[in-house]
Amino acid sequence: MRFDKVSFAYRHNKPILNEVDFSVRQGSKITLMGQNGAGKSTVFNLIMGTVEPDSGHVHRAKRITVAAARQTISRDQLHLTVREFFERCFSEDNLAKAQACKGKIYDIDPRIDEVLEVVNLVAPHDRIIKSFSGGQQARLLLASALIQNPDLLLLDEPTNNLDKDGISHLTQFLIDYKKTCIVISHDANFLNAFTHGVLYLDVFTRKIEQYVGNYFDLVAELLARIEKENRKNAQLEKKIQEKKDKANYFAKKGGHLRFVAKKMREKAEVLEEAKVDVRREDKTIRTFVIPSQRDIGGEILSITSFFVMKNHKLVARKANISLRKNQHLLLLGPNGIGKSALLESLALGKAQGSKIAPNVQIGYYRQDFSTLNFEDTVYDSLGFVAGQHTEENLRSIAAGFLITSDLMYTKIGSLSDGQKGLVCFARLVLQEPGLLILDEPTNHINFRHLPVIASALNKYEGAMILVSHVPEFVQQIRIDEILDLES
Repeated sequence: MRFDKVSFAYRHNKPILNEVDFSVRQGSKITLMGQNGAGKSTVFNLIMGTVEPDSGHVHRAKRITVAAARQTISRDQLHLTVREFFERCFSEDNLAKAQACKGKIYDIDPRIDEVLEVVNLVAPHDRIIKSFSGGQQARLLLASALIQNPDLLLLDEPTNNLDKDGISHLTQFLIDYKKTCIVISHDANFLNAFTHGVLYLDVFTRKIEQYVGNYFDLVAELLARIEKENRKNAQLEKKIQEKKDKANYFAKKGGHLRFVAKKMREKAEVLEEAKVDVRREDKTIRTFVIPSQRDIGGEILSITSFFVMKNHKLVARKANISLRKNQHLLLLGPNGIGKSALLESLALGKAQGSKIAPNVQIGYYRQDFSTLNFEDTVYDSLGFVAGQHTEENLRSIAAGFLITSDLMYTKIGSLSDGQKGLVCFARLVLQEPGLLILDEPTNHINFRHLPVIASALNKYEGAMILVSHVPEFVQQIRIDEILDLES
């Protein structure tokens, strides 16, 4: 597969790619990297042929098959059964041909069982997709691509929502995988286990740079280039200043020396143009604080019992959890045990065996971003929770999360998932909650932002419940109590 001078824009003021060239060889395992909103998922759409380039060509080998595992299951598929979900992986023509094969009704169920075993998931074929946890849905997405037996497999943030065992299983699968694979991920350790090369999408130049090696090799090469460019610019800057100083000196002398001064300024301008445009590396969000609700005290949340899912049945468990201000609770358990269900019931005030103090403002970060109205603009979404914040303050907080003025009037649904996550954090800052409920807040987020987010959560002075399968992230946050749903 090869990109030849490919350019693409969603509209005239939102360019994504500018005459991009790169190629992918058969059997290689490639990482596609770039900051949130750079256009990585758009590159996948161009490879799939679901969008066409404005100029240039995407060349695919003849008869090549391509399948993608997206970041999330689309909302219009959540009501499907497992069987219906997998049937939709095939075009109507292909399914009809398969069903007509040898005059028999095609039975897709054995193939479903095969791919579910590959992704380490047991699931009845008549179970509704919406009833699966986020981690289980991530496995279904991978299985939906594998069932198509593609020549080129595209994985978009495949580790999101996966627990430790799920990530380990996926990593080993990719190490053993014999076909071609391109992966979008912000998890450097995961990528470095199997990657042969990196495609780096620069959000500023709109170009894709191709590197051999893993992510750490890419970082080392970029740093070396930046250092070299900075040295060259420092030398030029010294010469530029000398020319300017001479120009000022001759200008003060007056007379014919003013002509000499003009020449000196022109030489300085030429040197300015010779300066290298040093790579503007991915921006990181600003340090931020999530203010906690001021007018509350005493016990904010108590949990005396809860339900877990064991062998597809709800099982009651006892607990003794009491959270006050400045206390943080970590919720543990494997995919599918019921962590997200418990968080949702707590956020809605419907959890049996729990009690939230009156008038507590709840800030809820959902892993599927369903607390956001996808038809709202970013400005409307932030304004909805802004309370007493001024317009100037709202925009300043948004800018800290890289929500620039050109994004403010973009619909939430048009943002990348990483950008949706940053909008959610901006909303929490504006909301000033007394109880913070966070379900996998690292999903889709550029790894550069994670230390900043971890620091903010570590310093949060309200009550907090956190679910995260990323131990490096959790280790940076003060945890006062742990509730393991499996024990």
